[in-house]
Amino acid sequence: MTVKRGTVKRGNTLVEAALLIPLIVLLLVGMVQIARITYIYYTLRKTVYSIARYVGTQQGVNFCDAGDPAITGGINFGLTGTTDGSQEIFVNGLTPAMIVVTAERYNTISQSMSVCSCSIDGCDAAQGGGSPDFIVVSVRGYRVPLRIPGISIDPITLGPQVKVPYAGT
Repeated sequence: MTVKRGTVKRGNTLVEAALLIPLIVLLLVGMVQIARITYIYYTLRKTVYSIARYVGTQQGVNFCDAGDPAITGGINFGLTGTTDGSQEIFVNGLTPAMIVVTAERYNTISQSMSVCSCSIDGCDAAQGGGSPDFIVVSVRGYRVPLRIPGISIDPITLGPQVKVPYAGT
């Protein structure tokens, strides 16, 4: 009995496809998740930069008071596009409590940047302190869940940070 060429291999293609299709789908879903995380990180970074630029151009900001109108207005501006916070927040799950605004000054003694202290020698405007050199705005605790079917992965915590020169007085 003779066997025709190709008749023995008919099932191989089906088996190979059954093995490779789940892997290809997993890779595609993973690429979509990486793109989603990258987009969210970029959006958070733009938000933080907007807050830093807004606060960095305001006059008479008291960086020792988290409730200072310039800081609150800057956070609202970055989150909603308005200084009074009357619009919807751009990024789902991002709250004003996750935004941290700090001031830094160049320390001539240690020859390094350090956070301004809340004293007359630091950046406390209420006590007559000086202006900071830089404004640092960061996001703390923003978690992005990964959605890959059949795989349980812990959420990724994103924390972009931006440092801009302070132009106010």
